Amino acid sequence: MKILLIGGGGREHAIAASIVKSKRCEKLYCAPGNAGIAEIAECVPIGVMDFDAQAAFAKEHGIDLVVCSQDDPLCAGLVDSLEAKGLRVFGTRKNAAIIEGSKAFSKNLMKKYGIPTAEYEIFTEPDKAIEYLETQAKFPIVLKADGLALGKGVLICNDLDEAKAGVKTIMEDKKFGSAGNEMVIEEFMTGREVSALAFVDGKTYRLMSSSQDHKRAGDGDTGLNTGGMGTFSPSPFYTPEVDKLCRERIYQKTVDAMAAEGRPFKGVLYFGLMLTQDGPKVVEYNTRFGDPETQVVLPRMKTDILDVFDACLDGRLDEVNLEFEDNAAVCVVLASDGYPVKYEKGKIITGLENFRGRDDYFCFHAGTKFDENGNVVTNGGRVLGVTAKGRTLVEARKKAYEAAEWVHFDNKYMRHDIGKAIDEA
Repeated sequence: MKILLIGGGGREHAIAASIVKSKRCEKLYCAPGNAGIAEIAECVPIGVMDFDAQAAFAKEHGIDLVVCSQDDPLCAGLVDSLEAKGLRVFGTRKNAAIIEGSKAFSKNLMKKYGIPTAEYEIFTEPDKAIEYLETQAKFPIVLKADGLALGKGVLICNDLDEAKAGVKTIMEDKKFGSAGNEMVIEEFMTGREVSALAFVDGKTYRLMSSSQDHKRAGDGDTGLNTGGMGTFSPSPFYTPEVDKLCRERIYQKTVDAMAAEGRPFKGVLYFGLMLTQDGPKVVEYNTRFGDPETQVVLPRMKTDILDVFDACLDGRLDEVNLEFEDNAAVCVVLASDGYPVKYEKGKIITGLENFRGRDDYFCFHAGTKFDENGNVVTNGGRVLGVTAKGRTLVEARKKAYEAAEWVHFDNKYMRHDIGKAIDEA
């Protein structure tokens, strides 16, 4: 098969690494890719939102399968656009991608079909939101921009003053753009957060191994929310009891709800879960592989990813036995100091050769490119995802932090407590 992968982040590098492992992969192209993906695929300078150029390239190069796992193009209708031109695409169609594209839609879906989630209210006018906060809210409370905001449109407010400032940020200052035209205010849930990814073919789901992300920029879960500073898989808190409850109350009910709404879901469905005292509840849905969860889940997957993609597209996922290695993986994100607010790019990266030829260490590129001299340089806030596999989570974490020291660039920053919760399990 000739495959075109859309995107250029750490998640796409992990997906690309899984694709090229398949015996069925003859040639992999990536648009636009990055300096790490360029080692295993041919990168082409086409943007993720340029559907016409993607289609033209795919036709010209005899592409058998296009793969996309990025929220913006999926929610904007990439799959629909390319399918209309006769291409085979793994990803979620626009009418189903709304499960991530609109927080209000997903919250109303859960309420309608009895899927456990936080109590909430939806607002389109700032003054009505503030009136609610002044008269009915219990603090802390969570404010969410309705639309896509690169994983950053969520504010946790500890008191009324913070909440009022949050309404101004989201709805009036439009810090997250049009994502803030509508806003969800929901109760603050407490408990462990766990990520569960599933392949879905419209009616059947197959669950991948659990994982756990670290969103805050600083050690001890301090600082601003980011796109994710590191992750581990499996989560020791995702017990057989939790799994049983999620299968009974959440996973199949969500797939069935989307089908009942005339929005059959095909692709990867991400369940962000909170393990509360009342059982697991849904924090959010994503219509794609998580980032950086993918970087610890896919390296442990034994089943051929192209076989799974085909089964999802052909509606025969029930025939697939999804298998994972009996081990663990930890990913430590190396970021540019100052992320997620302000940071410098263009710093030369050294030490990447230390990862070559190893099957238990990976260095997934998230924000890199080549400079005019052919050096690999930083090109984003999150730069690299250093991942290691081990027999246990403790071993994998030790190896990941050792490997994080193999790589150097000016203004390198990382958290030093990724997976610390493992000690409490």
